[in-house]
Amino acid sequence: MVGSDRREFQRLSLAKPILGLLDGQNALILDIGVGGAYIEHYGMSLPGQRHKLLFKWKGEDVEFVAEVARSNVVRTSGPMSVSQSGLRFVQAMGKSENRLNDMMATFVGKILAAQKANAMATDPGDSTLSDLGGARRSRARGYITYRLLKNGAWIVQPSSSPVQPQDGFTVASYEDEDELEILRETYEAADEEGRRLIRLVGELSARTVKKT
Repeated sequence: MVGSDRREFQRLSLAKPILGLLDGQNALILDIGVGGAYIEHYGMSLPGQRHKLLFKWKGEDVEFVAEVARSNVVRTSGPMSVSQSGLRFVQAMGKSENRLNDMMATFVGKILAAQKANAMATDPGDSTLSDLGGARRSRARGYITYRLLKNGAWIVQPSSSPVQPQDGFTVASYEDEDELEILRETYEAADEEGRRLIRLVGELSARTVKKT
């Protein structure tokens, strides 16, 4: 179940909000991650309430049962209140979890590729970061955590937890070393926001690990 992991997930702030439906009413998705979303919608919600959030990715429905974590009224529009609410995904409908992971990997991969290209004054081209974990699925269990020390050295440790460290990232143990080398190089060159996005990439990878 999507909501079984209660830790906080990284979210991607969208340059252009995604139009969706919250219980059939128009809503704008402002931020989104593998564990939840931050949306703007009509009406008011209370923490603990559950709604259905629906949007499209590559022409396919992405739909989740979502629980309100927090909500605030930000303005009024005629007789209606407009709220911004943080949602935690509780249940994926159909193949929605896979479609969300694909969407997040595509968005984050493009952003990181552009950041790296800007830093190196090169053409971003196609980034393998967006494909991290996408080409392979394995029955291997467990994770690998990469932590960057202040002296520039990396500590690499097997882990039983998908939690993302603040000084590095955690991925599925079966990821390709060439792709991980790209991820480490990008992490070293990235600013704090870029590093947060790399931890989001790590979350996408870690979520493919088979549960014991």
